[in-house]
Amino acid sequence: MHPIELLLIAVGLSMDAFAVSVAAGISIADVRFRHALIVGLYFGFFQAAMPVAGYLVASLFADLVTSVDHWIAFGLLVFLGLRMVVNSLRQEGCADRSCPDGLCADRDCPGGSKPEPRQISLSPAQMLPYAVATSIDALAVGVSFAFLDVAILPAALAIGITTLLLSMVGVRLGNAIGKRFQSRAELVGGVVLVLIGIKVLLEHL
Repeated sequence: MHPIELLLIAVGLSMDAFAVSVAAGISIADVRFRHALIVGLYFGFFQAAMPVAGYLVASLFADLVTSVDHWIAFGLLVFLGLRMVVNSLRQEGCADRSCPDGLCADRDCPGGSKPEPRQISLSPAQMLPYAVATSIDALAVGVSFAFLDVAILPAALAIGITTLLLSMVGVRLGNAIGKRFQSRAELVGGVVLVLIGIKVLLEHL
């Protein structure tokens, strides 16, 4: 796999973590470097570990599916990408008159009030579920890497480092910009995964 393709996949996979990092940045009143680093390490570690786990599991069955490996890779990447796109569109919110209080913290709610944003703790009990949930996609991508004979350790390291850096940036951006940027980030990530999946399929047809 070309390094540019791997970088695009890494960026696409990191968008879930980036979106959560933006939310964390919104909820922290005084963001310091250590806050961004803690969030980045959580997400970066799991984004690096999950592809390795998926790769090892898939390698046990690779000989059985070599004739359809490109279809599997295409299906996984497109499915994950489309799911991210759908999730990003759902996060756009709803009309103010029908929007529940919990969904309109970034704008004026019906009645003119605006609820306080939910605080995100950086404790393991709070961050581990976020880190695992945002790295499930990376587990599936690790499966597709096995079918494409990608060198998994460099790929996983690239994904982990990319996620760490973008998560740190996300915390800063969330603190400075606000909540509306989250869905845009996930939308871009989903589109990237879909395009990579289509490219993989076309190369093997």
